[in-house]
Amino acid sequence: MCLDGKLGAALSLWCNMIQNSIVPDVITHNYLINGLCKNGELEKAEWIVRGMLYKGPSPSCATYNSLIRGYCLMKDVDKALNTFSTMANHGIIPNRVTCNILVHALCKKGLMEEAKKLFHKLLSKNYEGGSSDLITSTIMMDGCFKNGDTNQALAFWERMLKEGMKVDKVSYNVVVHGFCMSRDVGTAYKYCCEMLKLGFVPDVYSYNTIVGALCKIGKTSDACYIYDIITRMGVIPDQITYKMIIQALCINREIDRANCFLDYMLENSIIPEPLVWNVIIDGYGRCGDIQKASYIRDKMVANGVLPNTFTYNALIYAQIKSGNLFAALSLEKEILLYGLTRDSVTYNLLIGAACNFGLIRSALKLHDEMLRKGCQPDVITYTELLKWYCLQGMMTEADKLFGKLLASGLAIDHVPFLVLMKRYCKMREFDKVFDLYQKWLVTMPR
Repeated sequence: MCLDGKLGAALSLWCNMIQNSIVPDVITHNYLINGLCKNGELEKAEWIVRGMLYKGPSPSCATYNSLIRGYCLMKDVDKALNTFSTMANHGIIPNRVTCNILVHALCKKGLMEEAKKLFHKLLSKNYEGGSSDLITSTIMMDGCFKNGDTNQALAFWERMLKEGMKVDKVSYNVVVHGFCMSRDVGTAYKYCCEMLKLGFVPDVYSYNTIVGALCKIGKTSDACYIYDIITRMGVIPDQITYKMIIQALCINREIDRANCFLDYMLENSIIPEPLVWNVIIDGYGRCGDIQKASYIRDKMVANGVLPNTFTYNALIYAQIKSGNLFAALSLEKEILLYGLTRDSVTYNLLIGAACNFGLIRSALKLHDEMLRKGCQPDVITYTELLKWYCLQGMMTEADKLFGKLLASGLAIDHVPFLVLMKRYCKMREFDKVFDLYQKWLVTMPR
């Protein structure tokens, strides 16, 4: 019941046992405490532990490990450490699992010095050694890498090798990930090769780490090369592999190549999530290829993936970029057919386009509709309308709108100020330019 998450039923059964004078043993209690802690119900778990201390059976190390893990999951490391310190008072000796839970929690919080102290303290106790010591050392190494202390992480790695620990694939993955985080992809790749020499076949996680690092630094060709290697080795790329490569290719404007990877996904019966489809649609839209952008949207629907607001925003942007305002407005109506809501990006695109086409009434109508639908205008909305008013010399309306922007409480960048200042400079109203400059200085973040 606890494994299935049926904690209410499990607690009810436990109560029935007690009412029928059947004393549940420590294992029964541990099942309940572990289930409650995983579910975040720490108060109930504590209540059961207090009952165990008062009436029995006596808690075991596993009891406290569940409680400590529960606190760590809730990010209450102080309470976890406090529980750890009370174990000795009840005659319970912490084991390596206790150490691993606490060390991992301290590392995640960036408390590396505290983690090291605990690590060395418990290491000297010689609880179990062997593989458990490997786990603790791996956790410490991972924590050091994530906190940017590569030298200390490598010191743990050297210690593991020196003491003859049988390092495993997980340890190597931590090293590979650590070097990728510091963008030293060459060294990360070297450790991947070392894994192969030792008979550890790098898994998809190992390769995804390298692919992700290459994509971040813009080396998409190298990322695609790694993809070719892993497919030849029989390692099956997953959603994450494809997602990283497709996003990187689209950023580099290699949209057709990204589309090829989309086809590879479908060939391998992997249905991409909406984000992947949207990135390619957006890529084609930004390149002005409306036909291909629409084709990908149709393909998306054919594969059972429903478009979302971002999909339509990308298509609307493509139509606007090509000067097809009415096609963009038609897409805006289509959003409602799919039961989607238009967001500020949708309205900003259409308002900006209407202003560029000189259709101020349509722009203001869209602005009013935006407010009615509960979608708050942002700085971009105000800036688009300000540009039009300034272009038409309607400075009274522009000043009123700018006043609304200042009173809105939105974080304002330099653009609205520059739009107004440029217009007033052309009109040679330098007093107003200076006044705007003074307001700009006040609103600038310090």
